[in-house]
Amino acid sequence: MTPLRICMLSSEVTPFAKTGGLADVSAALAGELHRKGHDVLLFMPLYERVEKGDWQFATVDALREFSVSSGDRTYDFRLFTAPLPGGGMPVHMLYCPELFGGRDIYTSDDDEHARFGIFTRAVIECCQHLGFAPDVFHCNDWHTALLPLYLKGVYAWDKLFAKTKSLLTIHNIGYQGLFPSDCLHSLGLTDVSSALHQEDLSDGVLSFLKTGLIYADLLSTVSVTYAKEIQTADFGMGLEELLKHRADSLVGVVNGVDYDIWSPEKDELIPCHFSANELGGKEQNKRALLDAVRLPFDRDVPVFGIVSRMTVQKGFDLMFKVLPHVLSRTDARLCVLGSGEARYEDFFRQLMHEFPTKVSFTTDFNDRLAHMIEAGSDIFLMPSRYEPCGLNQMYSLKYGTIPIVRKTGGLADTVELFDPETGEGTGIVFDHYSPDAFDWAVRYSLELWDNRPAWKQLVQNAMSKDFSWTHQADRYVELYTKLAGE
Repeated sequence: MTPLRICMLSSEVTPFAKTGGLADVSAALAGELHRKGHDVLLFMPLYERVEKGDWQFATVDALREFSVSSGDRTYDFRLFTAPLPGGGMPVHMLYCPELFGGRDIYTSDDDEHARFGIFTRAVIECCQHLGFAPDVFHCNDWHTALLPLYLKGVYAWDKLFAKTKSLLTIHNIGYQGLFPSDCLHSLGLTDVSSALHQEDLSDGVLSFLKTGLIYADLLSTVSVTYAKEIQTADFGMGLEELLKHRADSLVGVVNGVDYDIWSPEKDELIPCHFSANELGGKEQNKRALLDAVRLPFDRDVPVFGIVSRMTVQKGFDLMFKVLPHVLSRTDARLCVLGSGEARYEDFFRQLMHEFPTKVSFTTDFNDRLAHMIEAGSDIFLMPSRYEPCGLNQMYSLKYGTIPIVRKTGGLADTVELFDPETGEGTGIVFDHYSPDAFDWAVRYSLELWDNRPAWKQLVQNAMSKDFSWTHQADRYVELYTKLAGE
């Protein structure tokens, strides 16, 4: 197979900058494509927090200094690279202190539109300076969604990109990049304003994501079910009609997992390795987890785990009624790692106060503790209101930590309800978004826990699933090849 030339843009890449699954996906997919022999350039902003990190930065001689003009402004850039861990492919990082110095990854600043719009333009101009003609620009979420329009409008003159196509991946349609339309000039879009969504402009709004959905040659999202859901009013967040119009160009591809990082056989952050054939280490990790969070260990008592952003999307409302009841009538343990909305944090603090020997709650993110919760818990709680793909349920499967999920998005595509009669299934799935349905799922998990042969079969089933990027990256190669062929 002829290697493809792919330019991928992402606002975050693990381990350099991460707020969610986008960072993991960007790093893992690009790395796997590189291992498969494709020519991949992965770009991200060089945030100040990354600049201060202990990374092996190298300059790109052809782009030690260059500038991007947009509107009345000129922005000075430098291009650096740093390798993905393990001697992997280089990640290209655009250094521009004016845009990315002294700030968080995402802000509410007045120039947020410029930060990512100009970043996107800078990536295109890097390709120009390097003479790199991608077969495909792969854009991710709203931050880079202007690229298809830039390519077909502002940079249409450049024959370097005459055969280049664009793919836009929607990781979470709830974030659309909405800005006042008076930002068009600063983004260099005034001359192509007639190509933008005119009704939005008349309302004084520019939507980065909507623009990308209109002009990208192909659209993808991160699970088959989510691709269907976002074409409905319940999940489309106002973009469902546009997505239905583009249904023939919308594909769902479940994210993969980097099993070099997230597997019980290789995980460098857990005390004891184990496998489906050697499960003894699972109990040792359970003991280590409970010791770390200062809860008493009992091999016969199940441990529930949660690692999550605490937002309404993640289904925490369902827990208000159910978890206090479960903890009051059983000896189950609960280990929670996450932060977010105050009402959810307050709920878990109150649980920890009421059940000090059963509940642990940590708000400061700790990567080691996240891995220990995956490895040491018996059951993982993920009852999302909606979930484009989700990664933690796939991590949990590999660690034999049985996920409780709602049947939505990627959760529906990756977890199958276990039936003790047939011995088939990998987790516990409930349909309706209600406390009663979630309560049923928790009670069912405890029933299965008490049925040791059934539980062992369930764990074996879960750990046998393979959601590695080795397989999932092939689906993207098919999409890139289709685009390149067109």
